[in-house]
Amino acid sequence: MGKVEFGGISKHVCLEHVPEVRPGDYVLVHVGFALSRLDEAEARRVFEFLASINQLDDLTVPSS
Repeated sequence: MGKVEFGGISKHVCLEHVPEVRPGDYVLVHVGFALSRLDEAEARRVFEFLASINQLDDLTVPSS
């Protein structure tokens, strides 16, 4: 298990499928599992795509 940050929110995810990841790496996460390691450019493209289809709601910090 490891802790990952999504747009300011930290979550614990299973890293068993990506044993090569190190702190500071980008990973693609689905339902609590890190599925693959991404380089920074690819991570940026994923965030841009998710933003374009309005799918970043889970990554925003709830207002109090």
